[in-house]
Amino acid sequence: MSLSQLAARVRSAVGDRPGRLVLGVAGPPGAGKSTFAAMLRDEIDRQGGAPVAGVAPMDGFHFTNAELAARGLAERKGAPDTFDVAGYVNRLRAARDTPTGRALRWPAYDRDLHEPVPDRIVLDDLRIVLTEGNYLLHDRAGWADVRPCLDEVWYLDAPAELRTERLLDRHRRGGRDAESARDKVTRTDLPNAELVALTRDRADLILHADAARYRIVAAGRRG
Repeated sequence: MSLSQLAARVRSAVGDRPGRLVLGVAGPPGAGKSTFAAMLRDEIDRQGGAPVAGVAPMDGFHFTNAELAARGLAERKGAPDTFDVAGYVNRLRAARDTPTGRALRWPAYDRDLHEPVPDRIVLDDLRIVLTEGNYLLHDRAGWADVRPCLDEVWYLDAPAELRTERLLDRHRRGGRDAESARDKVTRTDLPNAELVALTRDRADLILHADAARYRIVAAGRRG
């Protein structure tokens, strides 16, 4: 399917429903979730002729670096237990329950500060929320409460070599030297990717980028 077809699928799902549609984009680190969600948002808006969609990343719910240090989790940043999952679930529920036009803010992760920034994203008037992150289909330690908040979840995959290359580049751009970047990918990102891969079959769609189109590898099952 093309990006245009995927956007049309989302717009069709909104229909005449009174509330927001919340679509999850899951997948392993480095799969391209953030880029895909932003492109999908832009295409939905283009088709609608006005801003109707917004991206609400899971990464905004990272614990702060001070909190991670206090919990002894600084070296594991990016693992499931380094996120405020209860806060994420509460904000997802608000996205579903808050009428459009009322205040709805979302935190963002600042890759220059390496910290979450509260209420940076404004979703007040938007009828479609695209939330993307690694653990949307994870089912342990509070994460099982995420899936019921989402209308659909799509799983975006990419070859392991490409994901590793992207992650190394991300960490180097974030200030790490080559050795530190490689260590971060090996010790944290790759184990997290293996954990995320276990959730793949719970998705409604499994997508694989193929040039300008997205190949539907399989239709997942809900659960």
